[in-house]
Amino acid sequence: MTITAAFFRTGNAVGEMRRSRFVQTHHHSHAMGGGTVNTTINVSERRKAQFIATGLTAAADMTTVNRLMECATFVNVAPPELLFAEGDVARYFYSVVTGFVRLFRQNNEGREADIRICGPGDTFGDDLVFGGDACRYSAQAAENATLVCYDLAKVRDLANNDDGSLARVLAISLSTQLREAVDCVADDRLNTALQRVAHYLLDQCPEDAEPAAFRLPCRKSLLAGKLGLAPEALSRAFGALKTLGVNVHGRTIEITDIEALKRL
Repeated sequence: MTITAAFFRTGNAVGEMRRSRFVQTHHHSHAMGGGTVNTTINVSERRKAQFIATGLTAAADMTTVNRLMECATFVNVAPPELLFAEGDVARYFYSVVTGFVRLFRQNNEGREADIRICGPGDTFGDDLVFGGDACRYSAQAAENATLVCYDLAKVRDLANNDDGSLARVLAISLSTQLREAVDCVADDRLNTALQRVAHYLLDQCPEDAEPAAFRLPCRKSLLAGKLGLAPEALSRAFGALKTLGVNVHGRTIEITDIEALKRL
């Protein structure tokens, strides 16, 4: 198999991340009728499907998708690798294919606050396409993750020279992120820790399943950051929800009384 790949760093990134191009080929030789037949097998279709499934490209037409592919590569990262730090000159933005990435800020005393936990389908850093050069927060791999990495300069050039299709795609992405940010702030202001956890569990429940059982998509410490809670506050909430039929076994959640959660 021949794979074109390169190593790179983004800002003050910790460690090295491998980039692989979308078109990768396997070269095989098969004996047939006393001769040799060389075949080339395109193995990029799965990558293309993953690329199209991200939130950024889901609403794009195929022409725009293909143009964006020319600006993008896949990267694999592992915790605690830093994609970029607050204040770095931005060179890339990202969409999450698998895994989770933590966006956070840090004060002068070193205290960190999570801003957003990005999971599969989420895009971050794309606001810089339309202006600004400095990263407004730090981004760190929270779990093993596969990301689509967009070259910021190439996307800017593309946005400035197409018919507006890419600008519309980016506007949809940023609008979605704004709505999610508003919902997150409202949730923090209006709901207790117990209610936030209950609402999250209800969103994860399989439809029409009671009792329901499912596996949390991420570690509980990461879930705490996603819900704007300290890990100990999440633990207390899970303990309190036990009286309402919520049983926690590691990352497995069992809910015996969904209606009780809805009444919170």
